[in-house]
Amino acid sequence: MRILVVEDDKALQHSLDASLRSAGFEPRCTDQGAEALRLEQTEDFDAAILDIGLPDIDGFEILAALRRRGSTTPILMLTARDALGDRVAGLDLGADDYLVKPFAPVELIARLRAIVRRRQGQAAGSVVIGSLVCDWQAGRAQVGDRELALRPREWAALKVLASRVGQVVDRDMLAAEVFTQDEAPSLNALEIHVGRLRRKLQPDGPAITNIRGRGYRLDP
Repeated sequence: MRILVVEDDKALQHSLDASLRSAGFEPRCTDQGAEALRLEQTEDFDAAILDIGLPDIDGFEILAALRRRGSTTPILMLTARDALGDRVAGLDLGADDYLVKPFAPVELIARLRAIVRRRQGQAAGSVVIGSLVCDWQAGRAQVGDRELALRPREWAALKVLASRVGQVVDRDMLAAEVFTQDEAPSLNALEIHVGRLRRKLQPDGPAITNIRGRGYRLDP
């Protein structure tokens, strides 16, 4: 798979290049936002790793420009900014995932593979996780032959967790996706909705694990 890497820290760029190549990817690196926009339009990439703090164009502006022109390339935002507002802004603009520096290369590789798989599943309109089948276009989810009767917030939580299967989803980030902007996200209320979803998936569907102090993980 060909990966566009947009990172202005030369040491980190070289490290990313080496890690990606060792994992079987073919990286194409640049430290300029304008060059990234040109490359993404003229070459085919399976995914992109995008830094936010670039010398010429802010990474959020690049992301917004790509989505405005219809690009569906999966994008992993890579940045030192760990504020919830930044993460939510990136996801709202169309990012597929958000990884904060410093990070473990093995986690970056796993997340990269996940967003590529997820975008492929979205293109097909459905995703399969063990015995769970979610049809995003039809708004249906079932475990085996059992269709799940999900409330809107349970459905919203399932979509986020299923898009990051096997990964810990931060509680604040999940709450921002489950509740509307007009509502004050409540972690206690979020726990109730996730608990209901967990019970509906049981006993033969994927498990939702509560990672104390961090968030939730959907395990196949």
